[in-house]
Amino acid sequence: MVKIKILISISIFSFLLIGTSALKNQTREIEKKIYDLSQIILFKERDLNESQLDFSYLTSPLMIEKKVEHLDNNKYFPMEYSRIFLSMSSYMDLQKKHVKQKHNYEKIQKK
Repeated sequence: MVKIKILISISIFSFLLIGTSALKNQTREIEKKIYDLSQIILFKERDLNESQLDFSYLTSPLMIEKKVEHLDNNKYFPMEYSRIFLSMSSYMDLQKKHVKQKHNYEKIQKK
């Protein structure tokens, strides 16, 4: 009779111990998922705020013109397409050409 009580109490204790650890692991996994989702939501909210800001400026070019005129007296023109570099290598090639031309010009000036 005493052995049966001890056996039942040990089995109940073991069941509760295993059940508690399993429940704790599931809870930890759910907390990780919640944290990951909250980080994704945070990034999406930042992106939304930036998109709303971009939209407000892009839909009102008069505001941009007024701010540019207010900030600086320089006139801004669109950049020529030939000055836009599509890759770093094309930019480096142009820089090498400028350096060679400058070097040749200095040689001519010294003579």
